[in-house]
Amino acid sequence: MTNLPKNYDPKEFESRIYKQWEEGGYFKARMKAGQPSYSIVLPPPNITGQLHMGHALDHTLQDILIRWKRMQGFNTLWQPGTDHASIATEVKVVERIKEQEGLSKEELGRDEFLKRAWVWKEEFGGKIVEQMKKLGDSCDWERERFTMDEGCNKAVTEFFVRLYNDGYIYRGNRIINWCVDCKTSLSDAEVEHDEVAGNFYHVNYKVKDSDEVIEIATTRPETILGDTAVAVNPNDDRFKHLVGKTLILPILNREIPVIEDDYVDMEFGTGAVKITPAHDPNDFEVGERHGLEKLIVMNEDGTMNEKAGKYAGMTRFECRKAIVKDLDEMGLLVKVKEHNHNVGHCYRCHNVVEPLVSRQWFVKMKDLAAPATLALETGDLKLVPDRFDKTYLNWLNNIRDWCISRQLWWGHRIPAYYCQDCDEIMVADSKPHICPKCKSNNIKQDEDVLDTWFSSALWPFSTLGWPQQTAEMLKFYPTSVLVTGYDIIFFWVIRMVFSALYVLDEVPFSHVFIHGLVRDSEGRKMSKSLGNGIDPLEIIDTYGADALRFTLATGNSPGNDMRFYMERVEASRNFANKIWNASRFIFMNLENSQKKEFKREDVNEALELSDKWIISRVNSLSKEMTENMDKFELGIAVSKVYDFAWSEFCDWYIELVKQRLYSEDSISKDSAVYTLTYVLEKILKLLHPFMPFITEEIWSYMEKEEKIIVSSWPVYQEADEFKSEEEKMDIIINAIRNLRNLRAEMNVPPSRKAKLLVVSSSAIKAVIKEGENYFTALASASEVSYMDNEDLVPEDAVSVVLDGAKLFIPMDELVDFEKELERLTKEKDKLESEIKRVVGKLNNQGFLAKAPQALVDEEKAKQDKFEQMLDAVNQRLENVKAKL
Repeated sequence: MTNLPKNYDPKEFESRIYKQWEEGGYFKARMKAGQPSYSIVLPPPNITGQLHMGHALDHTLQDILIRWKRMQGFNTLWQPGTDHASIATEVKVVERIKEQEGLSKEELGRDEFLKRAWVWKEEFGGKIVEQMKKLGDSCDWERERFTMDEGCNKAVTEFFVRLYNDGYIYRGNRIINWCVDCKTSLSDAEVEHDEVAGNFYHVNYKVKDSDEVIEIATTRPETILGDTAVAVNPNDDRFKHLVGKTLILPILNREIPVIEDDYVDMEFGTGAVKITPAHDPNDFEVGERHGLEKLIVMNEDGTMNEKAGKYAGMTRFECRKAIVKDLDEMGLLVKVKEHNHNVGHCYRCHNVVEPLVSRQWFVKMKDLAAPATLALETGDLKLVPDRFDKTYLNWLNNIRDWCISRQLWWGHRIPAYYCQDCDEIMVADSKPHICPKCKSNNIKQDEDVLDTWFSSALWPFSTLGWPQQTAEMLKFYPTSVLVTGYDIIFFWVIRMVFSALYVLDEVPFSHVFIHGLVRDSEGRKMSKSLGNGIDPLEIIDTYGADALRFTLATGNSPGNDMRFYMERVEASRNFANKIWNASRFIFMNLENSQKKEFKREDVNEALELSDKWIISRVNSLSKEMTENMDKFELGIAVSKVYDFAWSEFCDWYIELVKQRLYSEDSISKDSAVYTLTYVLEKILKLLHPFMPFITEEIWSYMEKEEKIIVSSWPVYQEADEFKSEEEKMDIIINAIRNLRNLRAEMNVPPSRKAKLLVVSSSAIKAVIKEGENYFTALASASEVSYMDNEDLVPEDAVSVVLDGAKLFIPMDELVDFEKELERLTKEKDKLESEIKRVVGKLNNQGFLAKAPQALVDEEKAKQDKFEQMLDAVNQRLENVKAKL
């Protein structure tokens, strides 16, 4: 056996080890018969950028689980892939074309644009995979998928056709979220609501042929131009006499009715609500109930159209200013009141979203949502932590039809075809040759593409070969767990659940392990605008992947955000260094040992108290960590192995056995070496899912037949349980810790040996006798003596009180009185000098005349303090002189 290099340098081995894993096929999905399966689908990162800290956390947690289950002997599959991210990618490709070729996508044409989009995919999709490998992701890369590859495309088409044929998909004019910058529709889940400072504009609408007015309040005056009614609550007596009458719409002077609807909140605003069915989702529903006209006054680019009258051509915000000015001049603007309210923004470009009536494709959600609700309520699906159950159910219970069409070119093109001669709609998996209605062959495919999440909703089964019943589907579906952030429960999780239940009548995963966001050290969300993002690849380059992974795992608590501190990364690197140095020390002693390999039967009878204690503790640790990981308490599990490895193993056990390693007693030495290597193996295995690189590198020096990545996960064994020895060592360690603290308080160096006097019951006395050599090794005891009562203990002895025992150290054993006399004499001289200085200052009339009273009082306080300290030193001097 060769020993580890002196210095821990992750750059030296992390890339090399990852290559060994890949070349050895260790990430490949196991398909062994008779073994349970465990599978995870990787939330596919977008091909628009690079790995960020959110990815790093998400991937680390998944890799921990998959490595753990691999070691437990499961048939494991971690299915990787990337997402086409239609809106985000199209924006990036459009920008590149403009920069490099000076063309718009329309000038380039659809086919040429898509060619460039695929070039982008090859370039950036490959980059992000390489970054994932840097982190240590143990995915089955031979099965890597892309949401627009041939198989996924077939699955998407099949899903769309099934939904359409079953009556779940329809095309119609409904209110949707429209991004005026991306020029596409958005689903509700793709709209981020941020609180912004705005205004409530109170405006009078005149009653026709009357001097009366109705006052309304709006945050969007520009939509007044699209009003087709004003609504009041049926129970509001203030307006009953006006119901059915006609109002004159300001500016345009159109006539609109006053209607009754329960939607109106009598307590909010003025109690009268302007209804703009084409530009507000709630107004749209009111308009549907009352058969109101849906008057669109805005273009898709956010400018006002010809129906906006003189405001045509203005942007929506220019129009807002102009119409407010005009209303004021007309005497119709009652007041403007500041009002903070939530405004929808596009999740990609962050511009304000415009509600707009548009002809789009929709999925009817009510019936599809019901099974997804039932799955959670019956326990077929479990969210971890379960506090997110409420979030999940609330969204499903209030779900609206899903707008799935997007006005983009990059994405899955909608498999709907239109006869250009008779307008017949045909939905099929390929272009029909002839119209079934009029027999025309003048057929054109829908120009729009599907919402990105439409394809992502199929990810757990499309990646396994659905709609075919493949071997992978039989082996790995449903998958075991989905690991994801709470920010995409609506975007993705719910859609996967209802999609899977619809086509397979089975949930796509049994558990959803939900984590929070990685925030900066101040608790802020990492973002480009704040400039507080941290590149995980830079962390890996400086500290190694293991340090980053360990930091992210240690700070993880299901569902909670975590703050990222560089100090914690350094602490994680220091822990790796600690394990490295401990391993190096053990290997050195293994090299010096007579035997190169030990078996338990060879040393079983020779195991000493501390050996049995540490073996029993790592045995219990294996059980506890397994229980924690079964509950997805990865942060608790990794903290336990950290505490054990650093404190109990390195700081205590290794120190306890050093004397034996250097002794001539070969039996005791061999049992110590055996225990060191046995426990180190367990530690490395327990740490491997969290810190795969360093554990594999150290393991390789142990000359094992198999890699640690496929070694067996430690399991609890009754033969390794030594509860009595654990209890004894707890007593001994507690006593040694207290003695060390006492000596530290007295500034006694470890090199100064002192007699230890024990006054104790017979039970504790027996324990201390059994561990006497530990007190000499770690508590600087020159010898240990036992007494029946305290009367025989020297009066000046210092003590430590334990449960059932008192430990004493005679003062003269701790203190070199000649050196103490010398030290105290110097201290006395120093204090007398300080007192002389202060007294001189206070006797100086010039000082007293000029100094403020506060400074004089401060000097007097110093004199009192120094005099008290001098009295104490003089007392100690007398005691020390009495000892000489």
